[in-house]
Amino acid sequence: MEALRLILLFVHLVGFALLLGGAIAQFLSGTFRISPAVLWGSIIQLVSGLGLAAPLRGGGDHEPDPIKLVVKLVIAVMIFIMVFIPRKREAVNKGHYIGIITLTLANAAVAVFWR
Repeated sequence: MEALRLILLFVHLVGFALLLGGAIAQFLSGTFRISPAVLWGSIIQLVSGLGLAAPLRGGGDHEPDPIKLVVKLVIAVMIFIMVFIPRKREAVNKGHYIGIITLTLANAAVAVFWR
């Protein structure tokens, strides 16, 4: 089970890199459009995050806080909605893109700092 958890964690980190890297690259280019990297990053983050939250660890002291998981899920769903709905538009608002980047960083902060 530990090997499966590590694979899911690796995939989750790849999704984070796609989402944040793609969003920042688009933002810095000045073209505020939902790129395939951002879309796939949000999908990978959501799916692999659900897999990581599954009870694969068998209980004990190393189980994550259920409230933390709910907060992370809500943020991940918000990011997915912000990416999925306008994905076919030629451009999105600059504030929309800043929101995607901010929520992505907030979700990472919850993962790292909430113990």
